[in-house]
Amino acid sequence: MYYLESASMDPAWNLALEQFVFDQLGPREDCFMLWQNDRTIVVGKYQNVLEEINSTYVKEHGITVVRRLSGGGAVYHDRGNLNFTFVARDCQGGMIDFSSFCRPVVDALREMGVPAQINGRNDMTIGDKKFSGNAQYLRQGRVMHHGTLMFDSDLEAVGQALAVRPDKIQSKGLKSVRSRVTNIKPYVNDPQMTVEDFWAALRERMFRCFSMRKYQLSP
Repeated sequence: MYYLESASMDPAWNLALEQFVFDQLGPREDCFMLWQNDRTIVVGKYQNVLEEINSTYVKEHGITVVRRLSGGGAVYHDRGNLNFTFVARDCQGGMIDFSSFCRPVVDALREMGVPAQINGRNDMTIGDKKFSGNAQYLRQGRVMHHGTLMFDSDLEAVGQALAVRPDKIQSKGLKSVRSRVTNIKPYVNDPQMTVEDFWAALRERMFRCFSMRKYQLSP
């Protein structure tokens, strides 16, 4: 398995990198990526953008809005959030399978003292609070699974950026399920851990879980 690390925080570049890896990786090659975006809202393939964002707040705070290949709900990224991506062979015959990709991450978090669990179809939670949203894209025997890990995100911005008055717009577009959210940081064993420390700790644990070769990419 390859390990790729993006040195860019440009959401357009990072999403393009995901797609490039998905398109170009050999049929028997797998990849795990860690990456971050600056303040960004990433909307699902089938969502109506105007229903998913607070346009005024987004414009005032210079938040980038991009669309990804996969379906699912809108998510907010900032520098307190770490994103992970698996690109792998589809071993489920075209069936969506979140647990296979979330389980190694949950196990790594538990080693750090975080009581994480897989909850429902595509979330990772601590108790009843969500810290990770996940989505998948499948094509021609390959699957791309990506998720967020809110380590120390601005939770006020999360709520404000994704909030929109339901009486302002009516549409047939898919609406995100609003969930109570939390950060991972309050639950780790080391209260001094930074997001950079978290990145390094997660990477180290994933290297123990998988046999990986490391590459770092930048624009």
